Amino acid sequence: MSITKEAELIGMKKASEAVAYTLKEMKNYAQSGMTTKQLDTYGAAILSDLGAKSAPFLTYRFPGCTCISVNNEFCHGIPSVSKILKEGDLVNIDVSAELNGFWSDNGSSFVLGEDINRHNNLIDASKQILHKAIYHIKGGIRISDIGHLIETEAKKRGFKVIKNLTGHGIGRSLHEEPSEIANYRDRLNLTRFKKNSVVAIETFISTTSTHVVRLKDGWTMVGNKGGFMAQHEHTIVVTDGKPIVLTEINEIWN
Repeated sequence: MSITKEAELIGMKKASEAVAYTLKEMKNYAQSGMTTKQLDTYGAAILSDLGAKSAPFLTYRFPGCTCISVNNEFCHGIPSVSKILKEGDLVNIDVSAELNGFWSDNGSSFVLGEDINRHNNLIDASKQILHKAIYHIKGGIRISDIGHLIETEAKKRGFKVIKNLTGHGIGRSLHEEPSEIANYRDRLNLTRFKKNSVVAIETFISTTSTHVVRLKDGWTMVGNKGGFMAQHEHTIVVTDGKPIVLTEINEIWN
């Protein structure tokens, strides 16, 4: 969407604060021995208390309130009573929701407890690259140039990017134009970021894979060459200068 009046900005801020707060609290709540279903139920209660509704459920009838992916699951993991979190797991939580007609999205990968499996370099790379990408975005910048920045920064750190997962426009629905904000230079994409537009910017930084494939459950994505992936995401408003990071209270950069 494009912000055209103050009421729309206020609406987007409230929706974004709801998903950002929920993500932060879910990360703080997660612990070894807990099932991903328990974690999802906790997040669902927070969203409900804030008057927000799960975006993946509303849009796709996703079998959960939030997406929770663990270890070799790259994204869209289904919360499950049989999936038990343990020390050192690489966990990704993606929280998106609708509140009063406005939609927002954010996500974060993190290590549960001690980093016994040495995932923190991957996680730190994803966070740092997202920060650098977001603060290069302003009206008139080519989307493909931001993709090139993300891939270049990933390669510098010895990582790859996933090429069939992208960021996207958001605001009045979960996925809007621009529909693809890739993590690499897509030379066919001549679109530029527009001032006052709302977009969800995501990093998909991988150890070995360059694409994701869907498992038989119809939702969960894993790497085509295995390995691990870290994802971090903010919803922002594009301006002529520094963007407005609507989901900043999720504290993924802290």
